[in-house]
Amino acid sequence: MRIGIVQTSPAFGDTEGNLERVRALIRLTKADLWVLPELFATGYQFASREEVVSFAQPVPGGRTTQALVDLAQELDSTLVAGLAERAGERLYNSAVLVGPSGFVTCYRKAHLFFEEKRWFSAGDTPFPVVRVGPANVGILVCFDHLFPEAARTLALRGADVIAHPANLVIPEIGQLTMRVRAIENGVFTATANRVGIEARTGETLRFTGRSQIVSPRGEVLARSPIEGEDVRAAEIDLEAARDKSLNPYNDRLADRRPELYAL
Repeated sequence: MRIGIVQTSPAFGDTEGNLERVRALIRLTKADLWVLPELFATGYQFASREEVVSFAQPVPGGRTTQALVDLAQELDSTLVAGLAERAGERLYNSAVLVGPSGFVTCYRKAHLFFEEKRWFSAGDTPFPVVRVGPANVGILVCFDHLFPEAARTLALRGADVIAHPANLVIPEIGQLTMRVRAIENGVFTATANRVGIEARTGETLRFTGRSQIVSPRGEVLARSPIEGEDVRAAEIDLEAARDKSLNPYNDRLADRRPELYAL
């Protein structure tokens, strides 16, 4: 299987322009599964709830989700992408998974970071694992990376690959923890981060780039630069994610002692 990551520098509020830039980048190479950044079409730093409402869309009925479905059909690939979702009175920082046959699932970010707590509701969906061709694909969004229970839940549900749309602003932390999540769970991880600066609210956010694809051994199979838009892809062997053994005596999942973990 071939998985790809797209690293972008979205212009805040320019949904159509940001979509077009993704289309241009993603056509540079081929992959069976593509991961795009968190909030890839709108930008990240909202100034008010009203502003989020003006950009958030229903899922799956919104224009951005449909544009992603159209792109998936054109490419004959599956896409995971972060966007702002509106569901009744609630707003969510979500990620959708779409394929050539249409919309498949939506995951709402469980762990909100910084001022996201002012605008978004914490996610209420389970951590999903979806069959994509030969692979079982799980989804996390950005700050979910810091909570090992999230990735472990996906691994216990059978994920081979964790797709991770992100807007990381703390240098190297998310990239490091996603390497750890790959090692401790024996899965591939694909983090699609963004680049650029947003300073719309008095806070200056510098996005850290270095999107990456990581093996179950923690090896970085592909990595984007710290600055600049970029697209990368890597071939993965799913059997490497299905063999959880470390040696003849140890297995990353079978050796768990859940009876000792209760508080």
